[in-house]
Amino acid sequence: MGIAIDGKEFEFTPGQTVYEVARDNGIYIPVLCHHEQLKPVGACRVCVVEVEKARALVASCAMPAEDGMVVYTNTKRVLQARKLAVELLLTQGHHNCITCESSGQCVLQDLVYSLGIDIPRFDMPETVKEYEQANEMIVRDMNKCVLCGLCVRACNEIQVNQVLDYTGRGPTAAVGPAFGLRYEDSDCVFCGECVRICPVGALFEKQGRFQGRGDDLKKVRTTCAYCGVGCQMDINVKDGRIVKITTPREGAPAPNYGSLCIKGRFGYDFESHPDRLTTPLIRKDGELKEASWDDAVLYITEKLNSIKQDSGPDSIAGLASARVTNEENYLFQKFMRAVIGTNNVDHCARL
Repeated sequence: MGIAIDGKEFEFTPGQTVYEVARDNGIYIPVLCHHEQLKPVGACRVCVVEVEKARALVASCAMPAEDGMVVYTNTKRVLQARKLAVELLLTQGHHNCITCESSGQCVLQDLVYSLGIDIPRFDMPETVKEYEQANEMIVRDMNKCVLCGLCVRACNEIQVNQVLDYTGRGPTAAVGPAFGLRYEDSDCVFCGECVRICPVGALFEKQGRFQGRGDDLKKVRTTCAYCGVGCQMDINVKDGRIVKITTPREGAPAPNYGSLCIKGRFGYDFESHPDRLTTPLIRKDGELKEASWDDAVLYITEKLNSIKQDSGPDSIAGLASARVTNEENYLFQKFMRAVIGTNNVDHCARL
């Protein structure tokens, strides 16, 4: 089956959209409300293309490719429609790129620049909404929200938390938890999926604010150590310090495909916390003093042997950790059962 896009013939698999065929063959069609992990809706109209014999422009992200279809992606009519769509999106709020955390990585910013929009022809709203930042994880700047609905669909389709939805109509339309609740007052579990998938600067990490933009940070791909799933994530580092945790907005690797839990995405401040223990401590004469690892292991060995001899092996219990591998947890329970001689073993993930 074949389709013609901008004068070139391409084969496609039934079920693919026009956008997917173009993308797979190196033809650029901008998208804003579309994401590879979500069902297409064609809401923003940024991806419109001209299809031969069609009366109106069609949203390429939602239009199934058909055999013999002839598509044009950069006609004057298409570019005018895209420019109008982006200008209308700009009227949703106040898009101040100077202090925006997404500057340089904003889909709307890229569209405005590529379409040559110098001064939008439509006025922005008179009122400026306050930041929602009472919680410690996510800041919501609804002045930059363009109502693309990606956060709503990600919450409902990927995480299936069903916390976010549309509220209001016309100029009062907004997205967020039901009844206008803030995140911290809703059923939100702060997985941060909405932050990851937001194409503009409406949602961002509170801890990483003013700590550095995308080009200022060095990203190091690593594996989350909070449990044994093996989620992949990018540690954003500046001046030797972790600024925030991110995952690719698109094309994220398995097994998590960009999703993280609240601990994986926001629980990194312990790394540079002044109270973090970086060396073993042994209490001597009522005071905790630094010791070497060899001394600490020897001390623990002597204490375990002493307790076992005086009170028996069942006076000792072990608590395993989710932050180590399955193999290490296996060795731990083997140590407790075979060496100590007790079945008093539990795991922090169960508590």
